Amino acid sequence: MKQDSTRNTSYTVDCEDYVHVVKFNPFDSGDSCSLIAYGGNNYVVVGTCRFQEEDAEVEGMQYKTLRTFHHGIRVDAIAWSPETRLEAIPPQIRFCTAASDRKLRLFTSDLQDKNEFKTFDGHSDYINDLVFAPSEGQEIASVSDDHTCRVWDLEGNEKAHFVLRSPGMSVCWHPEEAFKLMVAEKNGTIRFYDLITQQAILSLECEQTPLMSADWCLKNTLKIGAVAGNDWLIWDITRSSYPQDKRPVHVDRARLFRWSRVNENLFATTGYPGKTTTQLLVHHLGHPQPILTGTAAVGSGLTWHRTLPLCAVGGDHKIFFWVTEM
Repeated sequence: MKQDSTRNTSYTVDCEDYVHVVKFNPFDSGDSCSLIAYGGNNYVVVGTCRFQEEDAEVEGMQYKTLRTFHHGIRVDAIAWSPETRLEAIPPQIRFCTAASDRKLRLFTSDLQDKNEFKTFDGHSDYINDLVFAPSEGQEIASVSDDHTCRVWDLEGNEKAHFVLRSPGMSVCWHPEEAFKLMVAEKNGTIRFYDLITQQAILSLECEQTPLMSADWCLKNTLKIGAVAGNDWLIWDITRSSYPQDKRPVHVDRARLFRWSRVNENLFATTGYPGKTTTQLLVHHLGHPQPILTGTAAVGSGLTWHRTLPLCAVGGDHKIFFWVTEM
């Protein structure tokens, strides 16, 4: 494994607009291709990807747009539903977006005649993150600058409402912990809520601010990662409420943290969009230095492939993909 290897992108996809957010479907959709969605200034595009790393017959990468959904306003966050099925007849695509008008929009499509969307109202400020319940996909959780985390059903009714002490930056729902929700706040606190009693059951502290992004490790439910200030931080929740490991990585402040979905020691962070470029760093807990450094023109969003050590970042009329080693 090469130390600190600055690398050009492995692949790129050209887009018609600036890409504000990009999201691989984290669930198995029943098809050999991976679903990816990206959001621009007024639309969401859903497409499929296939990479040579998973299919020897593919040269490089194959990308195909399935459908463009008119959104009418800038897309800030996207969450996939586990009910999305490509192999069903007819297929079902379902995802939810957060937009700059403080509303959630739930889209359901069969990629033919049926294209529905519902709008959920309730947040009074900018929505920073959202997630579907991972097993059945019948609920959506969202966090906002309005100091709340809200849980909705698919009709847009509010099922739970947690009052936070600062803006909610990230919300995570782990497939192995269906009755718990992880909420990360800008003030550096990460709390776990019991969805049955609707009470906070555990909290972690960064001891630094602003916390911008946090993630719950898919491969190890005891591991939490976040970025706050210029640093990444990692907790083992059985050991302490304070981070076991932290390191300064982004001079210009860190923006996003995402665990790989295939390796509990692999994660990526991004810096703030600078004047021209954003830095993507891929880290491995066994290595003192980042194992991959990438740059993207004013990049935004960060997402990992479901089964490959491959991540993507959006940018100016492009999506950038980097393949890393395990």
